[in-house]
This record gives sequence, C-alpha cells and structure tokens, in this order.
Amino acid sequence: MRAILDVVLLALQLYVWLLIASAILSWLVAFNVVNPRNGVVAGIYDFLYRITEPLLRPIRNVLPFLGGIDISPVILLLIIFLIQRVIVLYLYPAVF
Repeated sequence: MRAILDVVLLALQLYVWLLIASAILSWLVAFNVVNPRNGVVAGIYDFLYRITEPLLRPIRNVLPFLGGIDISPVILLLIIFLIQRVIVLYLYPAVF
C-alpha cells in the first residue's frame, strides 16, 4: 500500500512541475518571448495545455472575473499541496 501512496505522491509532484511549466510558457507566449508558431514550442504548449486544462477549467468556472488575472494555477497548486500533506501526515503512517 505504501508503494501506491509513493506513486500517487510522485504523480502529484510531477503534475506540480507540469503546471508550473505551463504557467511560465503561457507568460512567455503572452509577452512574445517565444514564438508560438514554432513547431517545437507549439507542440510543448499544446501538450501542457491538454494536461493542465481539464483541472484548471472547473476552478476558472467557479472563480469570479479578476480583470485578466488568472489565479486558478495557484488554487490548484494549493489543492495539490493539501492532498500531499494529507497523504504524508494521515494516510502514510496508518498503512502498515
């Protein structure tokens, strides 16, 4: 059972890094630092969008409009950190 919890924690940590990469790449595209018409950049951007958008969309639907500021990645990161803490502090010690 601990192996399953370790895999879940690893997957959550990987998703955190993908979420951070997606936010940074979206800023780079928005400020014209990278060209979104480049094939490699477009492929990476599309992959990160497809991975992160299914979890970010429900959060965006609930949040009020903040004038162009998107804090849904921050909310999702806090939720992931909460899940990780619950696993480490409550579930992991209870498993033999």
